[in-house]
Amino acid sequence: MCGTSIGALVGAAYSVGEIERFKDWAVGLTIKNVVGFMDIALNGGVLKGERLMAFFRQNFIDCSIEDMELPFGAVATALHTGAEVWLRSGSALDAIRASIALPGLFAPVWHSGRLLVDGGLVNPVPVSLAHAMGADIVIAVDLSSDTLGRHLIQPPVKTSKSGSPASEWVRKIKSEVGATLFSDASDEHRLPSVLDVVASSLNIMQVRITRSRMAGEPPDIIITPKLAHLGLLDFHRAQQAIEAGRESVELCLPAIKGLRLRGS
Repeated sequence: MCGTSIGALVGAAYSVGEIERFKDWAVGLTIKNVVGFMDIALNGGVLKGERLMAFFRQNFIDCSIEDMELPFGAVATALHTGAEVWLRSGSALDAIRASIALPGLFAPVWHSGRLLVDGGLVNPVPVSLAHAMGADIVIAVDLSSDTLGRHLIQPPVKTSKSGSPASEWVRKIKSEVGATLFSDASDEHRLPSVLDVVASSLNIMQVRITRSRMAGEPPDIIITPKLAHLGLLDFHRAQQAIEAGRESVELCLPAIKGLRLRGS
C-alpha cells in the first residue's frame, strides 16, 4: 500500500487495520470539527497541521512504518531540490505529515535533514513506488481526473443562522491572517482568491504529471472517482467522497475480478 498526500493518510489507516474506524470517524465529521483542527501558521503555510497529526497519533496511527500490518510507503517532495522522496521507514505520522504538506495550505516539515512538501508535486499517483515495493498487480486511484478548474467555480451557497460550511473556516482564517487570501464573493466578476489560484494551479500540474507518468508506467487498473463537486477542505463531506469512490470501483469490478483470476 502506498500513497501520496491524502492517499498517504488513507493508505496508512488501511495498512494498520484501522480503515473502518477511520471511515466512521470521517463520516461523522462536521464543519465545526474541521475548523477545530485548524491551527493557523505564521509562516510556511496557512495551517501548521500539528493539531490534526496529534489527533491521528492518539486515535489511529501511532507506530513505525516497519510495524504496519501491510508494507507501506508515502511520497513527498524535497523543497530545496525537487527530488521525489519515498518514505518507507520511521514514524508513519511523520511520513504522512510530509506527504500532505500542500504548498500554501500546510507548512512544510523537516524530515531527516530535508524540508519536505506534498508528494503530489512530483508523483501524485505513485505507481512507480508500488512496483518498487514488489507489487505484481497495481490498482491506482486517481483523485484528479475531473478536478481542473473546480476551485474557480462558485456554486450557490445555502445560508443559515450558523452560516455556510465554507464560511466558518474562512472567517477563522481571515480573523487570524487577514483577508488577503480570500476575495469578496459578492463581486460577480471577482478574481479568484490566492488559495483558489494555488489549488487550481496545483490541480493542473498534478493532472499533467499523472498523465505523463502513467503513460510511461501504467497501472493494471485506474479508478477515477468524480470529485469535482468537493472543495479543498470539504472533509465534512466524506460520505459523498466515499460514495463517489464506491461507484468508480463498481465500474471497474469486472476488470478487477479478471486481474484476480490472472494473478491466482
